Amino acid sequence: MTPAKDQALAVLKSHGRSFYFASHLLAPVYRTRAARLYAFCRYVDDVADEACDPVLASQELDDIKQALQGGHSDHPCVSDMIALMQELAMPQAPVLSLIEGIQSDLTMQQILDEAHLLRYAYQVAGTVGLMMCEVLDVQQKQAWSFAIDLGIAMQLTNIARDVGQDAALGRIYLPATWIGSLSTKEIQAPSAQQSLSLQSSTKRLLALAKDYYRSGLSGVVYLPPAARYGIIVAAHVYSEIGQTIAHADYRSWDRRAVVSQPRKVLCAVSALMRYALHPSLRQPNPRHERPLHQHLQECFGTNQTR
Repeated sequence: MTPAKDQALAVLKSHGRSFYFASHLLAPVYRTRAARLYAFCRYVDDVADEACDPVLASQELDDIKQALQGGHSDHPCVSDMIALMQELAMPQAPVLSLIEGIQSDLTMQQILDEAHLLRYAYQVAGTVGLMMCEVLDVQQKQAWSFAIDLGIAMQLTNIARDVGQDAALGRIYLPATWIGSLSTKEIQAPSAQQSLSLQSSTKRLLALAKDYYRSGLSGVVYLPPAARYGIIVAAHVYSEIGQTIAHADYRSWDRRAVVSQPRKVLCAVSALMRYALHPSLRQPNPRHERPLHQHLQECFGTNQTR
C-alpha cells in the first residue's frame, strides 16, 4: 500500500470512526478506495470549516475545482483524488457539486425551508453517494437514486447531531420554516420555549432522515457482495446516532451524540441478521420513491429511476 493510501486510512480512522468501523466489512480494494474518497472530502470540508478568511477559503475551493477539471494538482490529497477519478472514470459533476455545497457554507447563515435543506444535503452528501457507486463498482445507474438517498440520510443525521456545534460556527441548518428566527446565540442557550422548538425540529429532521435511510438501504441490492455488508453496517451504525439523540430527548445544542463501540458492534450484528433473515430487504430492482427527489429534479443522478 502506498503512503498516500496509508494516510487516507489514517484520516478515516481518526475522523470517520463509524465509517472506519464498517469499512472492515468491505473488500480491501473497496476499503482503500473509500478511504481515499473520504480523505479528499474531509480535506475539502476542512478548508471551509477551518477558514479564518471566507474569501480566501472560497478561492482555495475554486482552485481545487480547477485542479480537478484540469487533471493536475500539487496538493497530495487533491492529486490522489484526481488519480482516483481517472482510475474509476468517475464523473466530475458530483465532485464539483460537493465542493460548491461546501463553498456555500462560507456564506450561509440559515437554511430557509425543507426544499433548501434537501438540496444542500444532496450537494454535500448525496453526491458522495454517487461517488461511492464508482468506488464500489456499481454498474447500474438505477442505483444512483438510492445512493443519493443514503447520503442525504446521513447528512440529515449529521445536522441533527451538530445543532449546537454548527451554531457555534455561525451556521443554522434547521430550516427557518421550522424554528423561526432563532439566532445562533439563542440556539446555544435557548429559553424553555426555544428548547421545545429545537427539540421538535430535531425530531422532525430525524423522521425525515428515516425516510431516506429506508430508501437508501433498499438499493443495497445493486452493490457487489464484497461491498454490500459494509454499507449496510455503515448505514445502521450511523442511523444509531439518531437513536442516541432521541434518547437524549432530542437535545443536541448542548451535547453531541456518540455511539459507543459496544453499541456499534450490537448494531452491526443486528443489521446483518435482519438483512439475512428478511427476504423483503433483498428485493431485486426496487422502485424508487419519486417524492423523495421532488426538490432535486435538476440535480445530477436523480433521474435514473425506473
